[in-house]
Amino acid sequence: MDYGDSVQKVLLRKIQKAEQDLMQLKLDYCRFIFGLNHRSKVVSNGVTYQVRSVEVDSMTRNEDGSFGKPEVSGVVDGSEGTGKVTSLGKDWELTAVDSPVGAGH
Repeated sequence: MDYGDSVQKVLLRKIQKAEQDLMQLKLDYCRFIFGLNHRSKVVSNGVTYQVRSVEVDSMTRNEDGSFGKPEVSGVVDGSEGTGKVTSLGKDWELTAVDSPVGAGH
């Protein structure tokens, strides 16, 4: 193995670690700022959904440096896991019951 291959492997490992760390930080941001977790319930178009996935790559930077809401997918609340997963995009609001103190600030 020559020096170039060795450097490439080290750099690739560091990049992968940084990408994983960034993903975890964005998930933490979603949890603490938007109140999203695996049990969260959101309302979209008057229907309540239980969140199944959060697309952190969809978060965009606002002018003030904060991040905008992520796109989420969920199932209709009460479908007991048998419901179809629906993409809600960014058109959702956290239900008041699940809102953490200071959410959205």
